[in-house]
Amino acid sequence: MSEENSKNLAELEALLFTYGEPIEIKKIAKIMKLKENAASDLVNELTASLAGDARGLTLLKDGETIQLATKPELQKINETLIREEFREELSPAAQETLSVVAYLGPAPRSTIDYVRGVNSSFILRSLLVRGLVERETSEKRKNVYEYRVSLEFLKHLGLNAKEELPEFEKYRNILTSFETPQENP
Repeated sequence: MSEENSKNLAELEALLFTYGEPIEIKKIAKIMKLKENAASDLVNELTASLAGDARGLTLLKDGETIQLATKPELQKINETLIREEFREELSPAAQETLSVVAYLGPAPRSTIDYVRGVNSSFILRSLLVRGLVERETSEKRKNVYEYRVSLEFLKHLGLNAKEELPEFEKYRNILTSFETPQENP
């Protein structure tokens, strides 16, 4: 394997890890500045390299969409982690993410990441598992998920609607000013 191919393979793995959601090969090609068939070949190479027993990850594939995931036979370790998370209080990062979703949502993960300045994939997944946020397909862009607080979140706080949150309009306006240009035309 050439040095450039090794670098591309590492970049693909990092991209899939960071993105954290299903992504089309076409989008991978665009981000990595590769031809679509080269990106597809790279995906096949990564799939093969993850196939061994020494690796805990696998690539899920649905047509031209892929996602990095834990191998099914290793799910028990993730279940243990999730059970432990339920016993703990929300971390400051989770509270921050939940606040952004509550005041700005429904919002795509890219906007949440932009406002926070860091990747929010794993925190959003944790909030989904806890039932505090919900994920839905965007009405504007069908290939994008948006996050909003759940009814369980509102019930837990004793609210009828998110607009009853303290100083809702003030904080929503502040957060809206942080939206990325492509999402706030």
